[in-house]
Formats: sequence, structure tokens, C-alpha cells
Amino acid sequence: ALCLIVLPFIPASNLFFPVGFVVAERVLYVPSMGFCILVAHGWKKLSNKSMLRKMSWVCLAAVLFTHALKTLHRNWDWESEYTLFMSALKVNKNNAKLWNNVGHALENEKNFERALQFFIQATQVQPDDIGAHMNVGRTYKNLNKTKEAEESYMIAKSLMPQIIPGKKYAARVAPNHLNVYINLANLIRANESRLEEADQLYRQAISMRPDFKQAYISRGELLLKMNKPLKAKEAYLRALELDRTNADLWYNLAIVYIELKDPTEALKNFNRALELNPTHKLALFNSALLMQESGDAQLRPEAKQRLLHYVKEEPQDANGYFNLGMLAMDDRKDLEAEAWMKKAIRLQPNFRSALFNLALLYSQTAKELMALPILEELLRYYPDHTKGLILKGDILMNQKKDIVGAKMCFEKILQLDPNNVQGKHNLCVVYFEERDLIKAEKCLVETLALAPHEEYIQRHLNIVRSKIASLGATEQSLLPADGTATAAAEEKKNSFQNLKEVKNEQKTTQTTDNNKGHSKSKKRTEKNSMDKETHKKSTKEIKDIEKKRVAALKRLEEIERILNGE
Repeated sequence: ALCLIVLPFIPASNLFFPVGFVVAERVLYVPSMGFCILVAHGWKKLSNKSMLRKMSWVCLAAVLFTHALKTLHRNWDWESEYTLFMSALKVNKNNAKLWNNVGHALENEKNFERALQFFIQATQVQPDDIGAHMNVGRTYKNLNKTKEAEESYMIAKSLMPQIIPGKKYAARVAPNHLNVYINLANLIRANESRLEEADQLYRQAISMRPDFKQAYISRGELLLKMNKPLKAKEAYLRALELDRTNADLWYNLAIVYIELKDPTEALKNFNRALELNPTHKLALFNSALLMQESGDAQLRPEAKQRLLHYVKEEPQDANGYFNLGMLAMDDRKDLEAEAWMKKAIRLQPNFRSALFNLALLYSQTAKELMALPILEELLRYYPDHTKGLILKGDILMNQKKDIVGAKMCFEKILQLDPNNVQGKHNLCVVYFEERDLIKAEKCLVETLALAPHEEYIQRHLNIVRSKIASLGATEQSLLPADGTATAAAEEKKNSFQNLKEVKNEQKTTQTTDNNKGHSKSKKRTEKNSMDKETHKKSTKEIKDIEKKRVAALKRLEEIERILNGE
């Protein structure tokens, strides 16, 4: 029994060599067996003597009772990490590890202010404890005190062994202590002017431990931020030599290939990441986007499956549903696209791209009036949404015949951007609708000055000028006879009726809102105008004009939805 008590405890006693701790229940598990044997042996000896038999039972009961109470009391210490390490601090206040452990427990509870106090105490108990200074720096960072965090990391860094050229530190430096370089670099690279300094820290960590995978990963991210994709590629390839089963590395390499404008190689690396981790959320989402943006209809089914898998993993992310809606729009599945867009908006009511594209979908499917409340909601969140204002103004002018409302939309666009050609041209059309030909002419002249190479503006200006000249000639030719005023008014009305077709010649250039895309494209549609004047139109001619107007509106709404807009 004595051997079981003493011998297993000797290696942990610090008598012959330091082991880093003195008080720990785990070193008493085997010695407690010896204690139990010793108690049982002593009780047996005492109970065999008739005079001490009763006394032996009393003593045994007392031992069992007192140890039961001690066990019950100790159980409360094991309620949580915090209570356990606090109980240890009551026994030993000069152990930095205990102060750090209490700090970690509070840190896990997001109680950073109190955790900081314990970490600072650990640095005071053991000033050369690198881990304690790193803990202080990390906590300051969590408290958004970057200056203090940097100072703590610099102290920890100063305690690291000095670099000796040609000497490896794999066995000499604790791997977790090398994180001081990573943490410090991650902190200072938030400052755009210190990116080179951060890169130097990553390289320093790599020089001390060439197989430090995290250093390569972090440096690759930094090099991408510094717009050095080729060097970032080298860093990730080096990390892959150390660990080819890391899905995150393959994903990061795919992002590098996207920056290098190599979507084919990027997709291959996304697929490798998914082979290693089929539920890799970022790989699922971004590979689906890449397939969608490729324009290859054969890839759309796979892109849809990946997005469906993504929304299964992230059911509260509106972006997944939005991109499913965009895919459905590409496939002309309007009802499905509408359902996905609505689901995205339910999850994120101020989702800019989803609101605009749902309104665009309605306008494409002859549901322009349903698009208006969606556009109102969009403009409530984003009053300066130019494309939303253009689409709303067009619907008000062509569907609701609300010239005043349309004019307000186009004027708002010009307040935001006085050089917006499309908004200014549409305002010219409004002036024309208001039968203010002089103002319409002046407006078109100004618009032409902004875009002198746009033929449609020059053509519309010529039409307006010809109508002004025609109207003037008609007025001069009228005789002052009975009914002259009525005839003049009728003539003027017919001329304006002919001129209304100018509004259908407006240029419309819109880009779909897509917050995950990478490129932009434009489409322009124009409708041929009628140069021949007539004083009276037949029903068939009016229907033809209406059909042409609707066709122009349809072409207006043929907007690219594939790539990035704003």
C-alpha cells in the first residue's frame, strides 16, 4: 500500500526534474488505491481485537463519512471549467497556467473584460510566458483595442528565440508559440500601408518552421489582398505539399485561379475541395456561381444541385435562394424564379439584388403593375438605386400613364448623377409627353452633348425638330375662318399623337443586380420611329403602334442577369 502511494507520485513531484505542475488530481489516481488498501488493512487489524472492534467500526464510519463529504464538496468545483480552475487558484496562486486557464474559461463565455484581468495576472506571475502575452493580445483584439493588442504581441515576439541563419526551430520552438507571428501579422494587415510588414512576419514564421502550414495559408490570403495572385498560388501549392487532404486549401487555390482569370482551373479545384468535403459551404456556393457565370447551359443543372445542397446546409442565407432564382430566370422558369426570389426577400427584406430582380422578372412577364410595389420597397431601402428608378419611371410612363410620377423618377436620377444619359433621355421623352417640344429639343441637345456618338439620340432630336417645323407650318397655314381654332387644335392634337412614338425609341441600358458576380454587360434596344405624318390613324395602325410599344418595352427588360451589376 505504501509503494502504491509513494512510487507513482515521485515522477510528478518535481523532486528529480521539473514537470510543470505540482497539484493535479490525475497524479493521485494510483496513490489513492494504495490509500484504500492501507485503510482496509488497518481496519482488519483493529477489528480482530475484541477490545477495539467497536472503535474500529466508528473510525471506519468516520473515514467514510468525512471522505463522502469531501467528495460532495469537490463535485461543486467540477461544475464548470471556471469553478474548477478557480478552486485550484485558491491552492496555488503562483502558477501562470492556472491564471491562463481561468482566463480561457471566461473567454469561452465571451466575458473578455474579466478574462483580460486573469491573462494580465498570468503575465505578472510569469513574465516570460509567451502564451500569456499572446492571450492578452488576443483579448485586446476581441475588445477592439488594436494598439494594446499589437503591444502585447510584440512583447510575446520579443521573447521568441532569435533567428539564426541556417538553423531549424522545429524542435526548439513550440508550434503554438509560432502563432504569435500569425496573430500579429493578421492584426497589422488591416492597415493597408503595413501589408509588406505583415508579409515579412509570415515569412519569418516560415523560416523558423518550414512545415508551418497555417503560415502559408495566411500568407496566401495576404498576397491575394496585395494583388499578387501568382505568389499566392505558390504559397498555397507549398501548403498543399504539406497537406493535400485539406479542402480549404483547394478552395483557396480555386479563388486564386479566379483572380488569374482561369475559371476552368478554378472549377477543378472547387471540385477537389468538394471531393474531400462534400459539405464545404463556400466551395458549393462559389462553384455554383462560377458555373452560372460561364453561360454554359449544360452546367446549370449541376449548379442548381450545388445551390440546393448549400441552402440545405445554410437555410438562413438569402444569397443561396437568390442565386437559385437567378438560375431559374436563366432557364426561363419564371414561376420558380419568383418563388426563390420571394424566399430570399422573406429572409432578408432589404436584399437589394433580390428586390430589383423580382421587379425585373415581373416586368419581363407582363406583370408590370406587380413590379411597382416591389420597386417601391427597393427604393424605400435604397432611394438612390438608379436602375430601380429607371424601371419604375418606365412602368409609370408606359403602363400607368403617370407622366408626373415618371418625371419625378427621372429627375431624381439626374440629381444623383447629372450625366446619366439614360435618365436624361427619358426625361426628354417626358417633356415630349407633356407636349413641350421646345424643352424636349433643348433636353435632347444636352443629352447628345453627353453622348455624341449615340445615333438614337440624334435621330430623336431630328424627329422632334421636324415635328416642331411641321407644327409651325401648320399653324401659319390656318385661315381665320369659323372653326379655325378647332381645326388648329385638332391638327396640333394629331401632330402630338404622331410624336408620341418618340418615347418608344428611348434607349434602355440596365444591368442586373447580382452581388456575387464579377463582370458587367449591356444591351441596347431601339424602336424605329415613323417619319411620315398622318392626321388620322386607323384602328389597325393604332394597334400596330401599341404592339411596337409593347415590344420595345419587352426589349427594355431583356437585361443581363448573369453577372455583377452594381
